[in-house]
Amino acid sequence: MTTAQQPLPSGFGPASTADEVIKGIDLTGKVAIVTGGYSGIGLETAWVLREAGAEVVVPARDPARATAALREVDGVEIERLDLMDPASVDAFAARFLASGRPLHILVNSAGIMAAPLSRDARGYESQFATNHLGHFQLVARLWPALVAADGARVVPVSSRGIRFSPVVFDDLHFERRPYEPFLAYGQSKTANALFAVELDRRGAAEGVRAFSVHPGMIIDTGLAKHLSEEALRAAGALDEQGRPIRDPARQFKTVQQGAATSVWCATSPQLAGLGGVYCENCDISPVVTADGEAEWRSGSALPGVLPYAVDPEAAARLWEASERLTA
Repeated sequence: MTTAQQPLPSGFGPASTADEVIKGIDLTGKVAIVTGGYSGIGLETAWVLREAGAEVVVPARDPARATAALREVDGVEIERLDLMDPASVDAFAARFLASGRPLHILVNSAGIMAAPLSRDARGYESQFATNHLGHFQLVARLWPALVAADGARVVPVSSRGIRFSPVVFDDLHFERRPYEPFLAYGQSKTANALFAVELDRRGAAEGVRAFSVHPGMIIDTGLAKHLSEEALRAAGALDEQGRPIRDPARQFKTVQQGAATSVWCATSPQLAGLGGVYCENCDISPVVTADGEAEWRSGSALPGVLPYAVDPEAAARLWEASERLTA
């Protein structure tokens, strides 16, 4: 059954924190992997899952930096992983599978945003390669552990950046069109949302469910490092003194609020039996209608997901393209 892309409602909201949504949930005996789990909302996600009793593994391109960031989180395992390097993804997955553990929670929180044009060794554009293809390959390699959990959840962290671009199948890597950082970012975030749709369709029968997430705009995480202060101020994210604005009703959130939807999707019993949906503010998002799209795109705080980011046909097409690209 396809889960309806409409709010439950959950009882939580934009200001809810990760601590609040996981309250009363015991993850003892569960195993979680959080990519990007050593900075920003990924760090908060790893911290909260560990506090709830889960075994937490944080893959990191820079293990030394991850060790320093996680020094106060007792018992987190740190492993080397570079999402831009297929051999590194395979090696990490092989090490995890060799441990014999099931994988109950996989939060794909690592990502880059609005980066200048660069390509991996295969010639793939870096934002699509990092944000989507690396995680696609990771899920494929970890599949036996996800199935063994007998009730796993995969949470790709998407973004309202879906508004910048659908997945452009005839030029995924900007080989024939001018490169624009936010178009590339938007395409990769739409890919994250579509990935959850098709992953859930393929995995539901084996107990693997997927939920994509818009965390909100949390600018003090390092993700916005390629953006100027002027651009952030123009977006309404900084005040006149250059300080981050906190207004969860308008999606300007703290790290604790930003991690809440990822944690809710990964752990909430409210989502039992559901999957394949795009979520924000700790609830399932409604689909943006044609009549409401102009208002939604104008910067309105209205929740919602564009139809092309949850389209099952596009999701299936992306899966097939991703299989070819990752061999």
